[in-house]
Amino acid sequence: MAQHVVDLSSNAPENIALAAEIIGPRGARRDVFIAIYTGKKRIKTVAEIARSTGLTPKRVTELAKRLAVGNIVAQLKRDGYTAYQKYDFFHHNRDKILALASSRKKLSVYPTKRNPRQAGVAPEVRVDLAVRLPKNRARAVHLTVDDIDSFEKVRGVHSQSDVRMGEAKFKGGIASILGERDSFSDWGGESRDLSSTRVWIGGRRRVAAFAFKGPGMTGRLTPGKMGKNGDQIQRLVRCPAEVFIVQYWSQIDDSVLEQLQQLVTVKAYFEDRRLWYGIINGNDSARLIVAYPTSFGSRSNTGGSNGRRLRSR
Repeated sequence: MAQHVVDLSSNAPENIALAAEIIGPRGARRDVFIAIYTGKKRIKTVAEIARSTGLTPKRVTELAKRLAVGNIVAQLKRDGYTAYQKYDFFHHNRDKILALASSRKKLSVYPTKRNPRQAGVAPEVRVDLAVRLPKNRARAVHLTVDDIDSFEKVRGVHSQSDVRMGEAKFKGGIASILGERDSFSDWGGESRDLSSTRVWIGGRRRVAAFAFKGPGMTGRLTPGKMGKNGDQIQRLVRCPAEVFIVQYWSQIDDSVLEQLQQLVTVKAYFEDRRLWYGIINGNDSARLIVAYPTSFGSRSNTGGSNGRRLRSR
């Protein structure tokens, strides 16, 4: 069994806020959290949690696994049955976490030592995970845009200058390449901007979740600029997908890729399957437009305000 080594106390405010965001103000996931963290018993089986909540064992497993991916509980085996173990840190802070989870207003202004909430400043949310996982179970694979079979034409396009295109137009172009026709509306609490079951990797179709950051964003992309509360990467990885992609029109900070890698690695371990993750920066975004001009509604340029021309080299 893997030993979980997660530093929680040294980043207490951040971990309390993240737990509150994952648990949410209401619903079955909150009920499962309460069932695990109520009473003196440190480890509870799925059957025990099911009896406590009135949920089916299958539903308990689905919800508790999401808590395990977020490192709020530890998943293990007890007498051959799946069980979940509480962490002392979350047990001692249970009431505070539930109070914050119940109020979006309180959560939005909850101060952390690294990310004080200031008016007009997007909070920087950082998740520090130090998890030792067996190599044969930690199957998170890094991707570049060239590794995705669905975007194979991009392999013939050399490096391009960064360009800008409206987020909706670029998202529509990606959906067109993949053959998706569903409409995805944006809102501040979204988990993903685009979901598709038509992404081909390694000769097989995969379920993918994309997060797009449009030209309204400026400067280097960091986790704190992703989403209203700076937690878009966490919400992206919680999607029921196999592939997780972040796209931005300029440079993407290493911290984005690092956080994405950590969260997908933990998810891959607990779901016991291979998952993929990657980023598409400004250069690769421009290469995609050149490779698929019809999908993006442009033969020679993006149609953006900067008017830069794109052509294959």
